[in-house]
Amino acid sequence: MKRKRLRMLLLGVVAVVAVAIGLVTYGETMFSSVELSTVDTRFSVRGTEKPPSDLVVVGVDDKTLSDLHVRWPYPRGLHAKVIDRLKADGAKVIAYDVEFADRSRERQKPCAYFGGAPLPPNDCALATAAAKAKNLVFSFTAVGAKGNTNFIGANGNRVLPALHARPGFTGIADDSDGSNRRFKYGEAGLKSFAVVAAERGTGRKVSRSIFRDDGTAWIDFYGPPGTIPEVAFSDVINGKTPPGYFRGKTVVVGAVDAVLKDVFHTSTSGDQLMSGPELQASSIATVRRGNPLRDASDGLNVLLIVLLGLLAPLASLRLRLWGLLVALVAAAVFLVVTQLAFDGGTIVAFVYPLLALVVGAVGSLVVQYFTETRERQRTKLLFSRFVPENVVDQVLEQADEDLRLGGVQREGTVMFSDLRGFTSFAESLPVERVIEVLNIYLGEMSAAILDAGGTLVAYMGDGIMAVFGAPIEQPDHADRALLAAREMLGPRLKTFNDYLRAEGMGEGFRMGVGLNSGNVMSGNVGSERRLEYTAIGDTTNTAARLEGMTKGTPHQLYMADSTREFLRVEADDLVYVGEFEVRGRTQKIKLWSIEDSDGSAPPPPVAAAAAPAPPE
Repeated sequence: MKRKRLRMLLLGVVAVVAVAIGLVTYGETMFSSVELSTVDTRFSVRGTEKPPSDLVVVGVDDKTLSDLHVRWPYPRGLHAKVIDRLKADGAKVIAYDVEFADRSRERQKPCAYFGGAPLPPNDCALATAAAKAKNLVFSFTAVGAKGNTNFIGANGNRVLPALHARPGFTGIADDSDGSNRRFKYGEAGLKSFAVVAAERGTGRKVSRSIFRDDGTAWIDFYGPPGTIPEVAFSDVINGKTPPGYFRGKTVVVGAVDAVLKDVFHTSTSGDQLMSGPELQASSIATVRRGNPLRDASDGLNVLLIVLLGLLAPLASLRLRLWGLLVALVAAAVFLVVTQLAFDGGTIVAFVYPLLALVVGAVGSLVVQYFTETRERQRTKLLFSRFVPENVVDQVLEQADEDLRLGGVQREGTVMFSDLRGFTSFAESLPVERVIEVLNIYLGEMSAAILDAGGTLVAYMGDGIMAVFGAPIEQPDHADRALLAAREMLGPRLKTFNDYLRAEGMGEGFRMGVGLNSGNVMSGNVGSERRLEYTAIGDTTNTAARLEGMTKGTPHQLYMADSTREFLRVEADDLVYVGEFEVRGRTQKIKLWSIEDSDGSAPPPPVAAAAAPAPPE
């Protein structure tokens, strides 16, 4: 229960942190550049759309620069000629994205369409063309405090109405990354070029309410540069356009060649810059449709941040690591939903909800790793008190499999040991004291076995069963078993017997140890509700009987000749005991022991017969 509460607490902390990070970064617009780039990506995914048929750009392009052989900026008489031809061909609105603030440097003459005031001939021609067309929108980038403009050296707000023309502000909103994705409703009381052109074309006022609070609106681009049809400025002058091509259309006139530097980075331009006239044409088309591309409300974005921030921790609470799969699916769904929303005209915040989801998912993964590792370590610690540690590792690795499977057969050495006379000794002591003494003994012997790399298979009262070389393969299993036996019968038994003497519980005990090597079958046996690791087979049975045969002999260790043959390092302290029959086997077995195997143990109760001489 404590582990579950800890896990719930940690996942709760992750959820709070994920949501908090999402909300704070959203509120502070910390990743505005990244968020804006996702808008560009959404345009790219949406693809190119068909532009309106009544919108065209007349551009001063490289062809025009080559055809006219006139340096830019062109004499205003050329612009007047273009206006006349567009009007004559039936253009509905002529939106001139070229600024004419100052007068030309020419000798001035009275201009009838400029209130009779003196004006350079080229400027007078431009004013005359505009007055006759009655559908001009002129662009201005410099606007006075009260929306005043300067047109051909005069007050545009006074002069332009007399020419049946209107001024428009062509300034474009700059985003934090330097790109231009939005246009303005106006500046200092002067409506924007796009708004005025749209109003002239539709005859309806454009409401400020369809713009964002900051007075800007997203440009709903139709595609990359060149998507909106374009006609060369020189072709219009030279009359090379089909008759009636401009009839009923809004025509945006301006410089489109990059060398004239009226170009912009936009959502759809990529590495290729979009010309100012095409950007203005896209803005006009956008405002004519009521600015269809809108930001999602703050409430919706905040809700998405909260929901996605909570998703992974809540899913992991019940599904654990499967909760991360839920988060991955949610991320994919969120990608699709944001794109569908964009296609429908709503720009949903992308980076901040996804950031909350990622933080929640990563945090949940860390919590899962921490709690699973902690739980695994705790399980291993507890479980290893009952079964061998390497078996615990195997069990944990096969947690989702049938643990009764996977038995192995390896070459190994089996050890059985027993404490002589402990049963009668225990009858004279209280139970608590018996358990205390037994635990001290088993602790000493177990340490010797484990230090030598053996696997403790079972405790049988004061008896111990261990195996070397299984379940983990050990080529030097016999050497390890003999090393453990020396340790058990030497310093470990001495320590235990010294303890008994110090406690006044007699002179100590002798031990019996049996070692036998060969094929060992080991694995997990039992039922689904209770498993036990064991080692079975003839090698095991013989080792158990060798341990029993040490009773009443001067030797505390009987080691089968098979174990001696498996030794990789020659042992100098081996003593040949003889060749004996062993119950359950048809052939006799040569047995060996070690010198001073009785160590500090008391002498055997009955003197044993002298061992036979070793064979020649």
